[in-house]
Amino acid sequence: MEISEKKQKRLDSVFIEIAKQIGTLSYCTRAKVGAVLVKAGNLISFGYNGTPTGMDNGCEENNVTKEEVIHAEMNSILKAAKSGNSVDGSTLYLSLSPCQNCCKLIIQSGIKRVVYLEAYRDLKPVEFLKQFIKVEKYEVQ
Repeated sequence: MEISEKKQKRLDSVFIEIAKQIGTLSYCTRAKVGAVLVKAGNLISFGYNGTPTGMDNGCEENNVTKEEVIHAEMNSILKAAKSGNSVDGSTLYLSLSPCQNCCKLIIQSGIKRVVYLEAYRDLKPVEFLKQFIKVEKYEVQ
């Protein structure tokens, strides 16, 4: 069932705000990124950037992100998989545009739409992603 453009804008506004709030849970200092996965109007998973469970929460060393940090997109997809929720056909809301590796994961997982709030300094990954799925920068109303 298709939803109206007006309702979609309202949903986008709510879910992008949730993604921003989820990002505040991150222990990272350089960027606190939040992700929310939504399917058929229902929030099915969320994630934020951080280290794997059981590791020290510090994300940076000498102002450089540690290699072991898991991005918000990956965390939200992994949480959905762990709980048995398929992300196929879902929308991913992000507080920051995705990197190249996350774009590949997004494509392979079957996510059909990405909405992001802030642009990361490199938008080449977003241009790559647009070749495969719908990608939109959320414009604050």
